[in-house]
Amino acid sequence: MPNDPHGQSPSVPPAPGGQWYPPEWPDRIRALADGTLTPVAPRRAATVMLLRDDESGSGAGPAVHMLRRRTSMAFAGGAYAYPGGGVDPRDEDHRIGWAGPALADWAARMGTDPATAQAIVCGAVRETFEEAGVLLAGESPDTVVGDTTGDDWEADRRALVARELSFAEFLDRRGLLLRSDLLGAWARWITPEFEPRRYDTWFFVAALPAGQRTRNASTEADRTVWIRPSEAAAGYDKGELLMMPPTISTLRSLEPYGSAAQALAAASGQDLAPVLARAVLEGGEVVLSWPGHDEFTKRVRQGDAP
Repeated sequence: MPNDPHGQSPSVPPAPGGQWYPPEWPDRIRALADGTLTPVAPRRAATVMLLRDDESGSGAGPAVHMLRRRTSMAFAGGAYAYPGGGVDPRDEDHRIGWAGPALADWAARMGTDPATAQAIVCGAVRETFEEAGVLLAGESPDTVVGDTTGDDWEADRRALVARELSFAEFLDRRGLLLRSDLLGAWARWITPEFEPRRYDTWFFVAALPAGQRTRNASTEADRTVWIRPSEAAAGYDKGELLMMPPTISTLRSLEPYGSAAQALAAASGQDLAPVLARAVLEGGEVVLSWPGHDEFTKRVRQGDAP
């Protein structure tokens, strides 16, 4: 598995500070402002910041599992992100084998109805299995599966990716319960209104279960890495690692925690108010900002690229 987080494709130069800004954004923002662009509805999505403690005992804090999106990807090509993806609507309608906090508790925490909460949490667990080969599930409320790298597991993983198998069917076939107690809801970001591909994304934190190991199982990633949040943030600040605002923001928020358990325990106190970018025209400039996250504010003059 590649472990160099600093490799960048010459065709995808990082913006100042490593922030990803597509060149078409200013024109789309202006079109939104003058009413010629109609925002698309965001699709629900979930992503997981999977943490692993430092085995050396140095106390340096946990590492987070990240993947680099292929540079050929239309959306955020070359950017570092976490395993994640769209929510499957089928996860809202079917009864799921469930362990941990009740769906009513999850719904209250996330500000949704129980069916929506189930679908989002299922999406987080399913996508982590699909893209990293890690499964947050067990045969009982206090167990978790071990190694998931066998051929039979791979067949099920591919069926999930192809949507030939629902997550409920997968859990039933395996006799497993989703371990919702191994997850903590951390943040929520919504793609700006001027983007053609929009996502309402819930970020979760989780610890790598004992006996399991990550692998690059995603067709959208060309490399994966375990990296400490502070190291990844430093790479972003130097312009060496390309990231979108939600990624670098959540990385910075993980820096204070000395272990995966500490981060998971802190999840209940995280603000889940959705973060949505604002774009306004001021004179000849487009001003793009994320409320509460001043470091991402950007001004683009007419005719300039971001």
